[in-house]
Amino acid sequence: MSAATKPAKKSAKKSAKPTAAAEGVKPSTALKAEEAHGRAVRRDVPRSSQGPWEAPRNRPDPIAILEAQALTRVPELVPIRYGRMAASEFAFLRGAPAIMAADLASTPNTGLMVQLCGDAHLVNFGFYASPERTLLFDLNDFDETLPGPFEWDVKRLAASVAVASRQNGHPEHSARDAAQASARGYREHMRELAARTELDVWYERVDTADLLADVRKRNRAEAEQELSKARRRTSLQALEKLTEPGPDGEPRIKHDPPLVQAIGMRDLGLVQETFEDFLRSMQEDRRVLLERFKLVDAALKVVGVGSVGTRCFVALLAGTTVGDPLMLQIKEAEQSVLAAHLAPSRHRHQGQRVVAGQRLLQAASDIFLGWATGPAGRFFYWRQLRDMKGAVEVEKLDAKMLLRYAEVCGRTLARAHARSGPRAEIADYLGRSDAFDRAIASWAVGYGDQTHRDHKALLAAIAQGRVEAVSDV
Repeated sequence: MSAATKPAKKSAKKSAKPTAAAEGVKPSTALKAEEAHGRAVRRDVPRSSQGPWEAPRNRPDPIAILEAQALTRVPELVPIRYGRMAASEFAFLRGAPAIMAADLASTPNTGLMVQLCGDAHLVNFGFYASPERTLLFDLNDFDETLPGPFEWDVKRLAASVAVASRQNGHPEHSARDAAQASARGYREHMRELAARTELDVWYERVDTADLLADVRKRNRAEAEQELSKARRRTSLQALEKLTEPGPDGEPRIKHDPPLVQAIGMRDLGLVQETFEDFLRSMQEDRRVLLERFKLVDAALKVVGVGSVGTRCFVALLAGTTVGDPLMLQIKEAEQSVLAAHLAPSRHRHQGQRVVAGQRLLQAASDIFLGWATGPAGRFFYWRQLRDMKGAVEVEKLDAKMLLRYAEVCGRTLARAHARSGPRAEIADYLGRSDAFDRAIASWAVGYGDQTHRDHKALLAAIAQGRVEAVSDV
């Protein structure tokens, strides 16, 4: 870790476990000490120092970072990744968490550590079903999760807000305002959470029914339609969309090369072996449930933007009693892009790292979330392919809607961080004023400019033949 990335000396102290102040609960000595520590961190890392973004003279070549990632990926799929990233500046930002991780590491940090999402951009928030079948709103992608300074996630979120605002054609001041709203939502909710008990923080969740109350009346019908669509995204719906009758008349996964590719019987056997290893990672009651399903088919499936090229499969299972379908996703887990700049994960198995981070950050997680080791010692994690999953279509948001959505995402991120980090210290570092919010907005606008330059660099690399890009639209 370079001198620039080391936390402030005072913030490097081991934090005492916070005891929240709540009704009927007096602030403890430990809480007061944490609050004092949070304020002390401001002296070493002033809130104003969180922005603006200025690229260091020795900044790594962003295209070289992407090329290094491509070395471990399926070669024939890498051009699809470049093609998707080239489509727009927001798509580039989505696919480039490794570039931003290197940039964040070049700046001083608070040393106030939480479990980071690692890729907290706008599209990595969305809807999904809790085990109780309630539709929740939360973070939904954890491939890069790792412990790190809380502001790294806040900055990635704010930068994505600014880039999305510009891409939607909003006025320049709207990009800054929306980015600032994401930071304000984070700061205000973290301060609220600092006054709550440990269990209150742990059990807090964002029910989409509560979100609807904040949607403007003229947009409420559309929002309700999106939530209804999410509720229909189940394994039954996936069965209709992603399968076709096989030679025996039973459903088989529909192939659509190169996005959905068939695998041979040998590879299907390897998926079966990985499935059996996955079962060993499950808690007993859920393992008993999964053992009532049998693997029917599997296929290689391209997903996302930054993940394109990693080995990702979709598996079709059927209940052994009445043949009910279950669609699971098997996704390769590589080392987090943050690992080169922070302490390594305590989990050697990268699939376990992803699963542990997701369970810590989300208010409620998929009951079929687990990990396994695959062929050649590769790491994978498993989850449901569709379980009422949905997302806000960011490109359809006007300036006011984006500002409100950015604030909701900021509040949601604060809740996730408060489960693992010293929320009292963070809250007192953030303070009551908007100093932090304004600094983050400045960072976001500056990093939006950086994303514009990096996107142009990718387009130039494609035009020069340095990298190959394929559009799959």
